[in-house]
Amino acid sequence: MILYGASGHAKVIIDIYKQLNVTISAIIDDNVKVTSILGCAVHTLDDIDSLSDNLIISIGNNNVRKEIAERLNVEFGNAIHPKAIIDKTSQLGVGTAVMAGSVINSSTVIGKHCIINTSSSIDHDCILEDYVHVSPNATLCGGVNVGQGTHIGAGAVIIPNIKIGKWCVIGAGSVVISDVLDNQKVVGNPARKI
Repeated sequence: MILYGASGHAKVIIDIYKQLNVTISAIIDDNVKVTSILGCAVHTLDDIDSLSDNLIISIGNNNVRKEIAERLNVEFGNAIHPKAIIDKTSQLGVGTAVMAGSVINSSTVIGKHCIINTSSSIDHDCILEDYVHVSPNATLCGGVNVGQGTHIGAGAVIIPNIKIGKWCVIGAGSVVISDVLDNQKVVGNPARKI
């Protein structure tokens, strides 16, 4: 497996692969000043002869993940922590990372290159489009739809059957009780547009 990105998010991905006994063949970062992470060497894309292994983009920023995914012509893999719970009826897109303690319940569909972070809960029949980031301890109740590129902050709660648009930011600790339009930032309890 190849990782693209050598930041804090990469550390969690490295840990997942170590727990799964998956060999990391290379770690790539565009910042030439980053030369190692957790004892692993970091290279630039120019240093790598071939991207023949599956690759995961180990970068938390949704916009950057999208830009890299669209630029590279490679096979993408997933990183799923062995202590995550994923119902067999749910679907995960390629390039998606699911961290320890996360729960993904029945009939949920998660798009490509998403991050389902530590101890988050995604209940039945949710749909998350590509490049969504669900932060630690966030809760999505049943039937929630989340548009492409949206970031749901740590500890946020989304009540059932809410629709959140594309490229939104849901502030940490917010409680979302009504739909959120594309490109909106909402915070608070109840969550309000800022």
